[in-house]
Amino acid sequence: MSGIPHDHYAPTTKGEKWIHRRLPIVGLIYDTIMIPTPKNLNWMWIWGIVLMFCLILQIVTGIVLAMHYTPHVDMAFASVEHIMRNVNGGHMMRYLHQNGAMLFFLAVYLHMFRNMYYGSYKTPREVTWIIGMLIYLLMMATAFMGYVLPWGQMSFWGATVITGLFGAIPGIGETLQTWLLGGPAVDNAALNRFFSLHYLLPFIILGLVIVHVWAFHHTGNNNPTGVEVRRASKEEAEKDTLPFWPYFVIKDLFALVVVLGLFWVVVSFMPNFLGHTDNYIEADPLVTPPEIVPEWYFLPFYAILRAFTSDVWIVIAVNWLTFGIVDATFFGVLAMFGAIFVWALLPWLDTSSVRSGRYRPMFKWWFWLFIVNFVVLTWAGAMPAEGIYTNIALIGTTYWFAYFLVIMPLLGVLEKPTTPPDTIEQDFKESLKAKSGNGGSGPAPEQVPAE
Repeated sequence: MSGIPHDHYAPTTKGEKWIHRRLPIVGLIYDTIMIPTPKNLNWMWIWGIVLMFCLILQIVTGIVLAMHYTPHVDMAFASVEHIMRNVNGGHMMRYLHQNGAMLFFLAVYLHMFRNMYYGSYKTPREVTWIIGMLIYLLMMATAFMGYVLPWGQMSFWGATVITGLFGAIPGIGETLQTWLLGGPAVDNAALNRFFSLHYLLPFIILGLVIVHVWAFHHTGNNNPTGVEVRRASKEEAEKDTLPFWPYFVIKDLFALVVVLGLFWVVVSFMPNFLGHTDNYIEADPLVTPPEIVPEWYFLPFYAILRAFTSDVWIVIAVNWLTFGIVDATFFGVLAMFGAIFVWALLPWLDTSSVRSGRYRPMFKWWFWLFIVNFVVLTWAGAMPAEGIYTNIALIGTTYWFAYFLVIMPLLGVLEKPTTPPDTIEQDFKESLKAKSGNGGSGPAPEQVPAE
């Protein structure tokens, strides 16, 4: 499975050999859990197991909820209330599913930011990054459709606003919007479609996750130094790596327990903390909520969407050059999807020869400013689309595109990186030495020597 030299599964008994010859599932599992893993991984590498747990949690709780949900505009809201009040454990299932989606996105953002900082998207892992971005897009689509299902006020009007964006596409917009909704407006046909797709997409995500894991198992895992594992021989590889089991499995399980402890506190004591009160009011097409606000994980892109108003100079210029075809709404849609597109192009936009941000002094400043900008856009997306909030969103949007299209390409030319260690083993020993020198009691869990 991996290009790193290591011992593979060798069946010993007749039964094992018989099964292995016909279906090598035991060998596949063995090679997966025993894969050589860089021994210097830090705690930011724990989000993979959290993401896998979240995906399984969403699928299991989603199947249970689907048994009691009715995808009809006259009964959807009541069926959710039925789940909350009458189904045994129904309220807990719904809160696990609802907050599980939020933990899912929190973990995926931390996972993506870690990959950005340590350059895990660089050669030879470009395909792994692209598959990850496809998973992220499907997560967004699944979450949006799931948000519509309770059929509350925010569900209905959020669906109306977001699907209305497709209507802004010149020429084909109205036809495309009608095709998506199954009719001229968000109604029963749209609810049925969203329910079907919301049920289906997690299984497609699961399939992509398997391909994603397979991809990075083939190329090997990245690590904080960005230095590749030596592959000239099995002996050299063993100096840079430890088997995934038991060292990293135990570490990941410990981290998962801590994360789930905090998650359980939220689910048990404040399950609606990040929700919207208007979604506990049944959908009414005749009453528009004062503010239509999506879930927090959509807010950065919602801010980008709303940043381009008709008085922004670039919108005015493009509108004039296209003879009025591209208006402010369509420009905002292009910017929102373009923000994700340039993110996916990061492996080709980053021109630096050094992989890890640990050894890129200029990059660190721009990266942490990007993180701050992401938080600011999240906040701006929750604010009214007026006054200073629109200006802040526009500044944040400008930096977003500048980071990917200008800063990252230029840093590869202007920046003078420091020298990474020659091997992972060298970094590992220096880390142990530093811990011992600072009065540490021993190596961290990920730094237990193979001996």
